[in-house]
Amino acid sequence: MNVAFSEDQIQKRVRELAAQISQDYGKEVVHVVGILENSFVFLADLVRQLTCPVACHFTKMETRDTVMGAQPLRSIGYDPIVDVEGKNILIVDVLVESGITLDHLVQQLLLKKPKSVRTAVLIDREDRRRVPLRVNYAGFSWDGGPVAGYGLAGYGLEKEGLDRNLPYVALVAPAAHGVPGGAK
Repeated sequence: MNVAFSEDQIQKRVRELAAQISQDYGKEVVHVVGILENSFVFLADLVRQLTCPVACHFTKMETRDTVMGAQPLRSIGYDPIVDVEGKNILIVDVLVESGITLDHLVQQLLLKKPKSVRTAVLIDREDRRRVPLRVNYAGFSWDGGPVAGYGLAGYGLEKEGLDRNLPYVALVAPAAHGVPGGAK
């Protein structure tokens, strides 16, 4: 695997993001919500650098594909999240591509009347966005091929969770892990 973002690059960017987030929240408590499984490494590094008061929470997204008539439907659900009313919420994930699931979570949280909802991702694939989601804090923009490491499992290996422990983000070769042409 070729390194896309080195450990040093990532840690430098995490410190920069944490400084900006800390400045934006000041002395206000921020409830950081990590989306499992991908976010755990990034979230751990990020919250250790924050200087504002932090409460950590996690949620897991589930999708279900069904067919109604001839129309395919996808439903998106999340494990229960802390009561968000009146609270500052920062949703953390390591990678956003289409933005559909992250935008769905943001919209669901907004219905519960939080003080604020912001998003932080390490890797923003804005070139693949399918909804008008604006990420508040993005570490890196990426328009290359599939990546693994730093919490992300290699393509074709998600069930085993391999490559998540790498301290860097690496480009996954298109033919590697059974990914023809690098498509997910």
